[in-house]
Amino acid sequence: MILNNRERTVNLLHYKPVDRLPAVHFGYWPELLEEWAAQGKIPAELAHDNHDGSDKDHELDKIIGWDFNYSHVIGSNDHLDPVFEEKVIEVLPDGSIRQQTRDGVIERVKPGVSSIPAEDDYLLKDREAFEKYYRPRMQFYPERVEAGFTRFNDNRPQDIPFGILLGSVIGNIRNMTTVTGLSYLMYDEDEDLLADIIDTYADLQYRCTEEILKTGAKFDFAHYWEDICFKNGPLISPAKFEELCAKHYKKRNDLCRSYGIDIISVDCDGVIGQLIPIWLETGVNIMFPLEVGVWGDQFEPARKKYGERLLGVGGMDKTALRKDKAAVDSELARMERLASLGGFIPCPDHRLMPGTKFELVQYYAEKIKEIRL
Repeated sequence: MILNNRERTVNLLHYKPVDRLPAVHFGYWPELLEEWAAQGKIPAELAHDNHDGSDKDHELDKIIGWDFNYSHVIGSNDHLDPVFEEKVIEVLPDGSIRQQTRDGVIERVKPGVSSIPAEDDYLLKDREAFEKYYRPRMQFYPERVEAGFTRFNDNRPQDIPFGILLGSVIGNIRNMTTVTGLSYLMYDEDEDLLADIIDTYADLQYRCTEEILKTGAKFDFAHYWEDICFKNGPLISPAKFEELCAKHYKKRNDLCRSYGIDIISVDCDGVIGQLIPIWLETGVNIMFPLEVGVWGDQFEPARKKYGERLLGVGGMDKTALRKDKAAVDSELARMERLASLGGFIPCPDHRLMPGTKFELVQYYAEKIKEIRL
């Protein structure tokens, strides 16, 4: 039995037989690609404007030995529209800048650093700001949905799994409010404001998803981006999350299932354990990227607790790829054990960061494909 990568992925996530594990990744920090180019490991042109699913990404897959990047998804313009003007507010003595983002947040950014910037201020603080600046930017109109989804469906590569991007129930709102602002909004004197923001934004994303699916485009999975957890758990209380967000996941997930999509993943970094039962109850069944931080493996304990309805993609401690073959071999053995549980696809647990060794990545990609279940 020889399968292509789409067939392997779909089978693995439905507990069906496969010929081998796929070599899956989730992209790179830009600084790492620059390092590799400077070391002569990759062509210089592949180090710039290289993003998930691009031609450059595919070319790098061939050089390294990856089968595919998990983040092959397509969506619509379901963000604020029009966006706020991006502009520099102030240049600081150390060369850092304070700038306004497309979300109306003032960030402090260090030149040449692509990590998460500090948040200095934000606009979405109260009802007046929401009604004046944000609600009008969260309205649906047909042009938000890109043309050509039927052509995309007809012409897409058939050997790579493709997903529909469902948006973000609260992660993008966190980007608009900052973590500080979201915390205040949960306890604002206007008790309905946060719910109104979430409902308005969710309605927009539902309409966009519905319009894409109505084109007849076919997808192997659906995918959310959230990033609402950190090393100690979620940034919003599970009770509040269930109250304000669960219904929107369920509505969108039910829509996907009505179109035959039964694999639905959520990208959330950090420690996600307290939110897993809510996601599962609403129809999300894949946790990604299952980061391995100071807290250790998250997949196996969750599988023991929730059973086979919980699927996973990720969970490979990417820091091993900065060390040596012994560290990589240890992770390969752990990945084989987790994959043997079924419904799990190993993948580095986030984008590969600076200091990652090119030869170790090639070694991992080669060896993961040798694993038979």
